[in-house]
Amino acid sequence: MRALALGLIVAATPALATDEDAAALLLADQTTAAPEGSRNWRVFAEAAVRQSTGAGAPQHGERLSFDVRYDGSFAAGWRAVVADRLDVNRLGNVAGNTNVNTLKEAYLSWQATPERVADLGRINARHGVAMGYNPTDYFRAGALRWIVSPDPASLRENRLGSVMLRGQKLWDGGSVSALYSPKLADQPSTGAYSVDLGATNRRDRWLAAFSQRLSEQISPQFLVSGGTGQSAQLGFNLALLLNKATVAFAEWSGGRTRSLLAQALARPEDAAFRSRLAAGFTYTTESNVSLTLEYEYNGTGLDRDGWNELRRGPPAAYGVYRSFAAKLQEPVTRENLFFHATWTDAMVRHLDLTAMVRYNVADHSRLQWLEARYHWTRVDLALQAQRNDGDPSSDFGALPERRTLQAVLRYFF
Repeated sequence: MRALALGLIVAATPALATDEDAAALLLADQTTAAPEGSRNWRVFAEAAVRQSTGAGAPQHGERLSFDVRYDGSFAAGWRAVVADRLDVNRLGNVAGNTNVNTLKEAYLSWQATPERVADLGRINARHGVAMGYNPTDYFRAGALRWIVSPDPASLRENRLGSVMLRGQKLWDGGSVSALYSPKLADQPSTGAYSVDLGATNRRDRWLAAFSQRLSEQISPQFLVSGGTGQSAQLGFNLALLLNKATVAFAEWSGGRTRSLLAQALARPEDAAFRSRLAAGFTYTTESNVSLTLEYEYNGTGLDRDGWNELRRGPPAAYGVYRSFAAKLQEPVTRENLFFHATWTDAMVRHLDLTAMVRYNVADHSRLQWLEARYHWTRVDLALQAQRNDGDPSSDFGALPERRTLQAVLRYFF
């Protein structure tokens, strides 16, 4: 159990991303070449069929996806990383079926010494120790081209990186890094195969981060980020090992910024110091059940009264606000709760069960998601169900699909 909990705190350390691919990236950053026998390529194809019900007639859809990742050395001290995903979507009785290509990463990495690394290109810079909401994940805004799953790990993995220059210095238990991401385009692109620089590089941005594991129990990180038209935002991440089975975490960001409503509806300037927070704990049992409970606060979102006023107001303003918040991946209201549970090898080996609930405190609406996934050597089979409950104008009740069932087959090459 202590090993499991230590694994959780290492995974939560902000120098790492919260998914296994980001962990592999940092490991590769600390070696001049991939370990002998490792595979530079990860390639899979995924087929999915889904059925959803909502306000209108039931909708049937299919999806075929191809995901490719290469991470390998081509010379002493040099690595190349490329990650791309193509989603071919077909929805019954819906015009404009969509093909979407997402160039997640494409960069070169130079390891000048075992402790110093420089990266240049499109990089998915992930930050944060929380699971459901990451206030310090400053480069997530506008990065989603297509959502294949509401699971937070999928949202962080299947998004566009930003073009940037990044430098890192690593040492035992810690790191310092700085990055600069320049403006390269004015507007996002709707082209199916566009690299979409306008979504991720519409303005100059920068970030500096320092992290140091103080002990096996404590891992803090400090960040500062800013850019054109944005005051500097301070960030803090902390993972704390409470006992052999429990990891507590807190993630905070604060600085002068406008409210979401003022930004979305172009209302008068209302910049003020606002905070965002995600805090909770993860408990892992002896039977491989991992439970996460998280409180989320978004100081730029609407409070209960403001949210109710917007819901009663013009539908156009309500829709614009929701779309803007979704683009930034910010909660529409100030307070939310998040619950996530995973049971690995549930009852039988290779069967994983996952459950997730998002709860809006202001309007009591809920998003509930379940998945059962069985692993073979090269094949995964998953069954997923999602249910959205709440009043028609509530956060999750307003989603067009009330119930969705999906079957997913993934084949690894």
